[in-house]
Parts: sequence; C-alpha cells; structure tokens
Amino acid sequence: MYLAVFAVSAAVDLIPVFAPPAWSLMVFFLVKFDLNPWLVLAAGVPGSALGRYLFSLYIPEFSDRFIKRHKKDDIKFIGKRLDRPLWQSWMFVFVYTLTPLSTTALFTAVGMAQLNPLLFIPPFLAGKFASDAFMIFTGRYAVANAGTLWHSMLSVKGITMSAAGLLLIGAVMFVDWRQLLEKKRLRLNFRIWK
Repeated sequence: MYLAVFAVSAAVDLIPVFAPPAWSLMVFFLVKFDLNPWLVLAAGVPGSALGRYLFSLYIPEFSDRFIKRHKKDDIKFIGKRLDRPLWQSWMFVFVYTLTPLSTTALFTAVGMAQLNPLLFIPPFLAGKFASDAFMIFTGRYAVANAGTLWHSMLSVKGITMSAAGLLLIGAVMFVDWRQLLEKKRLRLNFRIWK
C-alpha cells in the first residue's frame, strides 16, 4: 500500500490543472487501509517531489502547445525571479511549501524559466513533509469526526483557503507580471490559451 501512496502522490502532482492535493489522497490511504501515518508521509512526500520534478520538466512543452507566447514569457519572467542566491531561493520555496497553497504555480514558474528543478527539491521536501504531516494528522482527526467535516469545509476558513489557492493560480496565469514588477502597473490578460 505504501508503494501505491508513492505512485498516487507522484501522479497527482504531475497534473498541470486542478487536481486534488496529494495530502488528501494520503489521508484516504491512511484511513482506508489503516496505515502508519509516518510511513504514509515517508512514501507520499517523495512521490509528490518526483511528480513536481517531472511536472517542471514537461510544463514548457505543454505550454508550447496550449499557452500563448506572451504569457509563457511572463511566467518565465516570474521563474527568473527565483534565480537568486541558493539560500534565498530555498527559503522562499520552503516557506511557500509550508502554506496550504498549491505548488503548481511554483513549479510552473521553475519549469517555464528552465531553472534546474533539482535545486528546488530539497526545500520542497522539507516544507512538504511538515505541511503534509499537519494535513495528514488533521485529516485523520477530521475523518474520525466526520460529522463535523462537512461543516468545516464550508467554514469561512475552508472557503478562504480554497479561494486563496485559486487566486494564486489565477494570478500566475492572468497577471502581466512584467508590467507589474517593472512598471508597477497591474494589468490582467485572460487571452493566454492558443
């Protein structure tokens, strides 16, 4: 079952658009098969890292087929902002990975800027292990108290976190970052698809 956790975590983090977070599938396996939560983390987090690594390798090809050139250039520009001294990049990736926001946007920028994704895997692993541990133990508790689960998903916090994740992905895709960072002007462009 732990191999299945690894494979599913890798597979879900290969998907470029909306997919369930890997931690939610880890919780499913944990509860459904009564697995050891620490071994679930030991299998799922490296699987997730492999998925994000492979994602960052194929996303430039995917974008060539489906995203307009000006948006690709814009995302590359964001990714180049990650090309800083190693400790600064690692700190940013680590802190970002601790948040409940999707790492799709982060690895899209890394891939589009053609940065070496292996450089970002160590802080990703550290942050992902901590955040997924929190989510897995919280998820296990929520499943044990399933009566309140539906209520918590519709809570202000649950809706706010979902909205924040969607806004972040939308910002990466639809904000003209070059205009914003170089000229301090916010401009949206929704014509990014070929």
